[in-house]
Amino acid sequence: MSGDARKTAEGLSYLSGFGNEHSSQAVPGALPEGRNSPQRAPLGLYAEQLSGTAFTEPRAHNRRSWLYRIRPSAAHPAFSRADNGLVRSAPFTETVPDPNRLRWNPLPEPAPGTDFLAGLWTLGGNGDATQRTGMAVHVYHANASMHRVFSDADGELLIVPERGGLLLRTEFGLLHVEPAEVALIPRGVRFRVELLDDSARGYVCENYGAPFRLPDLGPIGANGLANARDFRAPVAAYEDVQGPVEVVNKFCGNLWSAMYDHSPLDVVAWHGNHVPYVYDLRRFNVIGTISYDHPDPSIFTVLTSPSDTPGLAGVDFVVFAPRWLVGEDTFRPPYFHRNVMSEYMGLVEGAYDAKAEGFVPGGGSLHNMMSAHGPDRDTFDRASAAELAPRKIDDGLAFMFETRWPVTLTAHATRADHLQRGYDEVWQALERHFRPLH
Repeated sequence: MSGDARKTAEGLSYLSGFGNEHSSQAVPGALPEGRNSPQRAPLGLYAEQLSGTAFTEPRAHNRRSWLYRIRPSAAHPAFSRADNGLVRSAPFTETVPDPNRLRWNPLPEPAPGTDFLAGLWTLGGNGDATQRTGMAVHVYHANASMHRVFSDADGELLIVPERGGLLLRTEFGLLHVEPAEVALIPRGVRFRVELLDDSARGYVCENYGAPFRLPDLGPIGANGLANARDFRAPVAAYEDVQGPVEVVNKFCGNLWSAMYDHSPLDVVAWHGNHVPYVYDLRRFNVIGTISYDHPDPSIFTVLTSPSDTPGLAGVDFVVFAPRWLVGEDTFRPPYFHRNVMSEYMGLVEGAYDAKAEGFVPGGGSLHNMMSAHGPDRDTFDRASAAELAPRKIDDGLAFMFETRWPVTLTAHATRADHLQRGYDEVWQALERHFRPLH
């Protein structure tokens, strides 16, 4: 990506507010007034609705956008099956669910010319994409910009860059996302990923279930965690391009391809709330204890995809952002625990305060439901003897995809060269300290 393209992306103005109705037009007069689909849309455009939820879902949860485009989406040839590469989808049946604690190093260097889609590597997931339940964990490593266009009918894509910036050219306009930010592409939205650096690496949560939303704050009150005003949606921008463009669609777990005679990124104006967005994780307003005890990681939830059981998420996106630790007479790193939820954790930068070594940026760990985990020996010894003065943690940025069901691995995740075979050993040196009083 050229410097001019980076400058263009950075120079965009953004609409703010998560989940609210927004509108944008690249050409004055492109948005109709008063009617979503007038008999004749302005400027010779076609009116089209993109629905991310069922028509009759409650108004507060309903997601849809109206697009005013040069050609309707219906104007395309038939799709044909394409090679899935290392992309897999639910239901995951290549292996059985594994109760063991697992950890991976970063993906190896890709072959020259690997774009974002070709560089996607599925670790595992749960649920059923055809039933719109569950999630998948992917990682990516790319060294080339996409010239094709991609869309995912199975779910929304939460992209977490770890290395290298991305320019996302979407139907709604341009989004620029760097490490320490996240981008979300809603279900069915077409986009292309262009690299802003020589290579790019990161993580993707594919959410088959209810769209991500901000969690309720409950007793926290009106303020805290992620603020709606900090989510940025793109300003309308369109491509009026004639000529062959490959469009790849992920549908019920498989990739399908068609060769269009024009770019489908031709939306001139739009309004609605089913839109892509970017969020800067450094803006997360961390809530924590100011007396004693280590709070549960649920207080670090940025986004949640609720299920049919209140308080039980299909998947939560949790961030361990810079914060102060001030708890008195408290073991401050994450405590030893077993959890009914399953946790995939990744590291964007720096170090994680519960691990001394082995957990590195670009790598990840999986602790499935009820697998016991927590700090390693070195971290435990250091934290048990530390002077409990106020301490600022600002040397790392970690996150977690937490899901209600076990994550079943893909076959290639179980045999990968970058799987750490000796992960269990980090807990084997924990000694017996029990001393009965009598």
